[in-house]
Amino acid sequence: MKRIIIFYLCVSALVLIAGCRTDRKDPLSMTQKVFGVLPDGRQVFQYTLQNSSGAIVRIINYGAVVTELRVPDRNGTIEDVVLGYDSLQKYIDDTGHFGAIVGRYGNRIGKGRFELDGVQYQLATNNGENHLHGGPRGFDKVLWDAQLVEKAAGPSLELQYVSPDGEEGYPGTVTLKVAYTLTEENELRIDYEGTTDKPTLLNPTHHSYFNLSGSFTETILDHLLIIEADSMTPVDSGLIPTGEIASVEDTPMDFRSPAVIGARINDASEQLEFGKGYDHNFVLRGSAGSVRKAAELYDPSSGRLMTVFTDQAGLQFYSGNFLNGTAEGKGGISYGHRTGLCLEAQAFPDSPNKPHFPSVTLRPGQVYRQTTIYKFSTR
Repeated sequence: MKRIIIFYLCVSALVLIAGCRTDRKDPLSMTQKVFGVLPDGRQVFQYTLQNSSGAIVRIINYGAVVTELRVPDRNGTIEDVVLGYDSLQKYIDDTGHFGAIVGRYGNRIGKGRFELDGVQYQLATNNGENHLHGGPRGFDKVLWDAQLVEKAAGPSLELQYVSPDGEEGYPGTVTLKVAYTLTEENELRIDYEGTTDKPTLLNPTHHSYFNLSGSFTETILDHLLIIEADSMTPVDSGLIPTGEIASVEDTPMDFRSPAVIGARINDASEQLEFGKGYDHNFVLRGSAGSVRKAAELYDPSSGRLMTVFTDQAGLQFYSGNFLNGTAEGKGGISYGHRTGLCLEAQAFPDSPNKPHFPSVTLRPGQVYRQTTIYKFSTR
């Protein structure tokens, strides 16, 4: 009799739990599998998030890399819109930061030097004489802790990396948490939270190369772009900001209304010559710290529209100028010149050496936060 009572209690509990779970997503909307093994024997996992409309994002915990992002076109055809690789080894060897979270400092710091609280620091240099995207072993070259979490907004992957004091020359032990969430509105939402035990710099960003056509043999030159910015930060020949904040009016940098990316990319312009195309920081309208629209990217052939929202002060537009066909990507496709572009939310490049630029200093007791959203729709 005792066993029968226990049995019925267990059945009742299972029925109650099932009833409470009726509003949850299908468990298959969040899965994981082994993606590869690092040289030191640690496994790297690939995590898949899927929403009810069929949009899919796949992320690996090496570099917190978005390896795939599948969204529908105007006819409902779901295709991948980010460049990347099929194997872990190619991400290990990659120098283009495909799909990764980069840091501690996204973008460049001139000569890899900065001063903080009267102390001079020398960072690793990996872009000529300059420091780029956290150095040769930045956040894109490390293994993150990861766990799948079901949130009200949709399936989510939470990642964490602890960067030790002195890594790539940066002071302080920094703990950075990044959450990728795929919402029911076809948004890829990225939330960052960082802390430190010593004064340091922190300015991470996301580095996917987008091509909304769904075909990585096509360039992005026919895409239309809007950037919500009236000014930008001109650079020198090493792509380090001069410190000036210049109006975009009457220049190839004016994306305040929809402009075809390829229309002016070869114009006679010192800035375009320095960048070999677009590789520039735009000063976003509105208040940093408040999430607002930063950009729109539209592909007329597929009808896909990507709207970027962020709380950051700047947005780096990079038109894939250094893609040259040597990177063999997914499906054996070689990524040719300008077959992908990046829209990277950030503080400004070289901010530590430009006091009038947004501060990137993080101190003990403070919490770094960032939210950036890539929202996909059709037109």
